[in-house]
Amino acid sequence: MLAVAAVIATLGAAPASAQHVNLQPTYGTITLRTGFEPDPTVVAVQSGGNINANTINSSCAGFIADAPDVRLQFTAGSLPLIISVASQSDTTLIVNGPDGRWYCDDDGGQNMNPSLRFDHAASGQYDIWIGTYGASSLQNAQLNVSELTSQ
Repeated sequence: MLAVAAVIATLGAAPASAQHVNLQPTYGTITLRTGFEPDPTVVAVQSGGNINANTINSSCAGFIADAPDVRLQFTAGSLPLIISVASQSDTTLIVNGPDGRWYCDDDGGQNMNPSLRFDHAASGQYDIWIGTYGASSLQNAQLNVSELTSQ
């Protein structure tokens, strides 16, 4: 688990032209309030797409879809918010937070899995993309949302 959110690349607040946070998420919307159960909350997804994530910022990696994979509506408390991915493939994670900023990670979790930890999470909408290395290389993945642990 990440002890510090230092590996998070905080990016500019301007939305990327390729990503559309207003599109319906491919795998749905989850609504969670601090203290939620089960923890982690898990969503099965196919990672990847044909859009290069570094069009958001050069710190982002992998290929992602146009629409978010998952939208999280979160009501924060005092615990951290941890968004991570578990997959047999090398995946990346891109999140547009409630502050309008882009957060990216590659391999910040266990093995080759990405993980973002928001120690002082804000309440609001988190749009989440899970990427892969290789355009249109869709891979099975599991999105995990937790206040306790990272994948």
